[in-house]
Amino acid sequence: MEATRNTPAVWFDAFPSPAAGDHKYRRGHAVIMGATDLTGATRLAAGACSRIGAGLVTVMAGESANILRTSLPADIMVSEGRIADLRQVGVVLAGPGGTEPSQDAEILELDPSIPLVLDASAIALHGTTPSSQPRVLTPHEGEFATEFADIDGDLVTRARAAAQRSQSVVILKGPQTVVAGADGHATMHDRPNPYLAKAGTGDVLAGLVAGLIAQGMPLFEAASAAVWLHGEAGARCGVGLTAPDLEAAIPPIMTDLLEARIT
Repeated sequence: MEATRNTPAVWFDAFPSPAAGDHKYRRGHAVIMGATDLTGATRLAAGACSRIGAGLVTVMAGESANILRTSLPADIMVSEGRIADLRQVGVVLAGPGGTEPSQDAEILELDPSIPLVLDASAIALHGTTPSSQPRVLTPHEGEFATEFADIDGDLVTRARAAAQRSQSVVILKGPQTVVAGADGHATMHDRPNPYLAKAGTGDVLAGLVAGLIAQGMPLFEAASAAVWLHGEAGARCGVGLTAPDLEAAIPPIMTDLLEARIT
């Protein structure tokens, strides 16, 4: 079975649109595990998460807390406490910039109803969290080969098999990016863009996924929408793109989407 071409028609009905009576918690609380060393990855993910519409973004930080407080956008909260002490957590993102063992342990203790977005080294946690916990995994080819070494075939076949095995939504990233659900549904974003082959662009994608889930978008649709938005932002930025450029490209794309100028 072929994948569906990833266009707004696939997921637009589930795309969040702010309402007049909204407040920050209604628009969703996203929590991001802050990196100790590669704090730029945390900043990219948190900025994208906020820009896509999450009402509140909190970065969990230990020894890097002061660095993150001075370098994150002013609207991003920084906490040195525990996730369990936060209000109305809608999604947890781990992996951009790496995680510490203590952070990994905290993720494993989370309420299993809280969705997880597992990126980079945190992808390995999928096998130790409850199979019923909603999860999005975001491997590139190297990470996929590490986590799912025995799965072969074409892109769609491999993404579907990994999604079914892990009972997760899998974003298999590359020039063609496949989003696959455990139920076999899959979308293909087939717009290769060499300018996106830059450090940090995956962190932005992970933040977009988390921000959409925080707003209540179903995981498969959120992953597909994030991949499309990420690709569209990359296309609009073009030559000279760096990862921070993607965040600034998101608002006009969302405006076009919500005003039905893109279909």
